[in-house]
Amino acid sequence: MPLIFPSNTLSAAVGGVANSCRFNRADSPDLQKTNASSGDRKTWTFSAWIKRSNLTGVTMNFFSGGTDGDNSNYTRIQFSTGDNIYIAHVDSSSTTTEKQTSAAFRDPGAWYHVLWVLDTTQGSAADREKLYVNGTEVTSFSTNTTPAQDYETTMNEDVEMFVGNQLGTWEFMGCYFAEVCFIGGSALTPSSFGEFSEDSPTIFKPIDVSELTFGTNGFYLDFEDSTNLGNDANGGTDFTATNLDATDQCTDSPTNNFATLNPLQSAAGGGITYTFSDGNTTLGCDGSVGNNSTLGVASGKWYCEGKLIAYTNSGGGPDVYQIGIRSLNPGTNLGLSGSGGEGYVYQGTGDKDSEGTDASYGDTYTTDDIIGVAVDLDNLKLYFSKNGVWQDSGDPESGATGTGAAYTITAPASTSEGFYFVACGHQDNYAKWSLNFGNPPYSITSGNADGNGYGNFEYAVPSGYLALCTKNLGSDGG
Repeated sequence: MPLIFPSNTLSAAVGGVANSCRFNRADSPDLQKTNASSGDRKTWTFSAWIKRSNLTGVTMNFFSGGTDGDNSNYTRIQFSTGDNIYIAHVDSSSTTTEKQTSAAFRDPGAWYHVLWVLDTTQGSAADREKLYVNGTEVTSFSTNTTPAQDYETTMNEDVEMFVGNQLGTWEFMGCYFAEVCFIGGSALTPSSFGEFSEDSPTIFKPIDVSELTFGTNGFYLDFEDSTNLGNDANGGTDFTATNLDATDQCTDSPTNNFATLNPLQSAAGGGITYTFSDGNTTLGCDGSVGNNSTLGVASGKWYCEGKLIAYTNSGGGPDVYQIGIRSLNPGTNLGLSGSGGEGYVYQGTGDKDSEGTDASYGDTYTTDDIIGVAVDLDNLKLYFSKNGVWQDSGDPESGATGTGAAYTITAPASTSEGFYFVACGHQDNYAKWSLNFGNPPYSITSGNADGNGYGNFEYAVPSGYLALCTKNLGSDGG
């Protein structure tokens, strides 16, 4: 059966969140609007589904509101430098109340539902501000002060509101957002936004929120209009999108979680650097380094595409940027991947490589070329294409015959980990890859889905092959 890494709270989710919005922190993206009037400042609810990208040791705000440009009066919720969730209410530059979770949230392969509920009219201090993650109330905080009864926040005033940033600080988010809601005048519970799965009762999954009453200054961001990512689907004032464009609309969502690259895992050696961007779909790597997909597979047929964005060959040697598959615990290079043939790659030289042994295979490739990877774990065959042309006259649909396969690969059960990941990187020098697991970080000129209707690829997906996403893993993909 397929195995998902890291743990994914929504691997079995089904249903209907169609889109998310990818916030690439390096672009300084945000959504901003100014409320025309004040609403209920004592009682409101904020809800968002979030899949993290950047784990950078810096603060990143996912929702905030403030009254002035000097950032002296504001309300905010953010990820702290330690990846905890932190909430603060600040008046005249003084923090009046704050909460910080004891737990850290560091899984870049999972969707989290974050629900922040305020009702300062409550007589009991413990009931005035609540935080829920994945449908469960958070009760353990390293810092925990509670608003005074009838405290009025700045959040629902005639103020600026930001999604993915904070007024005056520019602490931008690196994440995917989905189903972002603000409810003015109501303190709602998790059941208004999601439910626990009958089949997997620890999994919290989205429900339809479009019929909620959003109240004064309330909004609903569903990200279904790629030309207006700040569109308020509730009909209120739209947000202004800054440094977001149509390619940031994604189908990676809480109900269909796509693979990305994994910043928690790298084969980098000493002094080697690597950077992640575009929602962990783009990797820049300096030296002998590679990175794996967050989703690993042990059976079925799978397809993805990798686009070489840039490379530097300062040493004058061969162009050994690489893409392929490997087990979880490789050596430093993609092709030098331990015992048993646990890594198989196609290099820029046109050679294929496994266990450090190069062999003549296909065409050379360079920047802007798109390499297709088709891995058939039912017949233990691996194929590569360049710009839609299968190398060595390969036929991924040939089954057990394996016509033109780059490799007959070791059975997943016989590898050290029992499954394979898609991987990319460089054996020397510098390379930058963008991986399209069906949720492209770059513009697609044609558009091709798999046989189940998932994914958006530049070239046709071979019959029977699927995009690496949880709906495929949870259906006929395993």
